[in-house]
Amino acid sequence: MTDTRAILAGGRQAPRFSVASFAREYGVLVIIAALLIGLTFASDSFLTPRNLLNIVNQSAPLAIIACALTLVIIAGGFDLSTGAIFGVASVSAGWIAVNVDPVTAMIAGPLIGVALGLVNGVIITAFNVHSFLVTLATSLVYRGIAILITGGALIPVRIPEFAWLGREKVGMVNIAVIVFVLFMLVMMLLLNRTTFGRRVFAVGGNEEAAILSGIRTKLIKIATFAISGGAAGLAGVITVSRLSMASPQAGAGMELEAIAAVILGGTSIMGGAGAIWRSVSGVLLMALIGNGFNILNVNPFFKDLTTGVIIVVAVALAASKPRR
Repeated sequence: MTDTRAILAGGRQAPRFSVASFAREYGVLVIIAALLIGLTFASDSFLTPRNLLNIVNQSAPLAIIACALTLVIIAGGFDLSTGAIFGVASVSAGWIAVNVDPVTAMIAGPLIGVALGLVNGVIITAFNVHSFLVTLATSLVYRGIAILITGGALIPVRIPEFAWLGREKVGMVNIAVIVFVLFMLVMMLLLNRTTFGRRVFAVGGNEEAAILSGIRTKLIKIATFAISGGAAGLAGVITVSRLSMASPQAGAGMELEAIAAVILGGTSIMGGAGAIWRSVSGVLLMALIGNGFNILNVNPFFKDLTTGVIIVVAVALAASKPRR
């Protein structure tokens, strides 16, 4: 008896539903839904507008970095310098806000991030060195620059014209959340609706084939690192605005959190596949785990343990995906 699905598929057997395939594609959303349900029953203070908006607000800087880092990873790169760029942009914006002008400081932070990201991209492409090694080295240099700018001291930034970005609200929603949502939408459009986005996927999927098809792969890589640096700079400005304090050690370890969120969301660490919504889902999942453990007063060790186990499972699922 002829299989109707095979006829509809043009003579080929239509793909059947697979639990493993579904878990790879939407596992992070299933876990988020399970956490939302579980924490709602576990605590009356969890599922409230104030708490949920606070989770998104606190996660906004990390989510901004993760969105841009997604482009780097899809293009086959790796950026370990985002935390250090975050620190340089933070202290630079703080110093400029205090000594020059607060509006100039908010513009300068992301621009400094773009410049440092460009340095990463140029070194990687000019010397054909793996991005892991280059960004590991530049992260040390950038962290040293942040310390030189401040002399290792904190910079108080108690200026209302600067603080609005991190503290002001529109209704119940923080300005920082609005900035994050706009940035996320821009990254989604850039990746999914532009020629540049298609080339990012092509470079990460098969760089040699991309070169043969006429794509200037080096420029694409440089652009992704510049965007990543700019996002780190923007995140740094938001954080300084929120805390009214700039620290040369700000952002330490943030690059690992961003990478974990991208991988947790399901973006392939091998490049060539991924999505912005996946990375944002990864950030929200990590934020929900942290918020839930805080509400329930659970030992922080178990939070890190739980996050680590989930990341390992996510990587294992991604690795089990059959190659074409």
